[in-house]
Amino acid sequence: MASILDTIIAAKRREVRAREQEVPRQHLMDRAARAPQVRSLAAALRPPQVLAAGKPRLIAEVKRRSPSAGAIVENLDVATTVRAYEQAGAAAISVLTDEQFFGGSLGDLAAARAAAALPILRKDFTVGTYQIFEARAVGADAILVIVAATEEADIANYVECAEGLGMDTIVEVHTADELRVARRAGAKIIGINNRDLQTFRVDLATTTQLTAMVPPETIIVSESGIHTSADVQRVYDSGADAILVGEALLAQRVNPATKIREILG
Repeated sequence: MASILDTIIAAKRREVRAREQEVPRQHLMDRAARAPQVRSLAAALRPPQVLAAGKPRLIAEVKRRSPSAGAIVENLDVATTVRAYEQAGAAAISVLTDEQFFGGSLGDLAAARAAAALPILRKDFTVGTYQIFEARAVGADAILVIVAATEEADIANYVECAEGLGMDTIVEVHTADELRVARRAGAKIIGINNRDLQTFRVDLATTTQLTAMVPPETIIVSESGIHTSADVQRVYDSGADAILVGEALLAQRVNPATKIREILG
């Protein structure tokens, strides 16, 4: 039986093929060349000066729904949300752009870019370089590449393509084997996903177990399952430089700015 990840990737490949028929690659490359200057995600996550001792940097996420959580927030106002994130101390913004499974869009990314001065990560399932040019064309500063959903030879290719456009790449892993693949691909930012994308179970121990395998010059982002200041401290003590948080900031009856200040202590 196909996992949800397999289903998403198969749908994503069909979707990207269809979009490339509608908007030729060369058109996107031309738009990418004229896009606003890239904002460095790496510099935002590991600034030269220590801005807050004992705290990781926060990538705050715009996320309408997910296969595991269902609908997260109705009628999300992207611009208002990312401005609140920025004012509360987020270092960067992640925008889910998958429409079929997460309810996002490239329009959400463009709105986030226009509303905040922070680096913008396009969070999607990268299955080809077309999406990287697409991301840059609408103003993304970084992309996500998921090892569990990508052939090893393609990972280095995607990282190289993004770097050629001045963008950063978060290479996401969940296991020791995937981490070794990310390192061989030359990943400079490694995202450790505490959620198993095959089962969708979440365990913060994943960050604790894998950080020791990451070279000190590599930036570590702990993703998924972070809801409280204790969770933040746990992954930070394990060696994470940054955290990516979405659902905890967008849950019903939660003020995103207040929640950011709460979890960052």
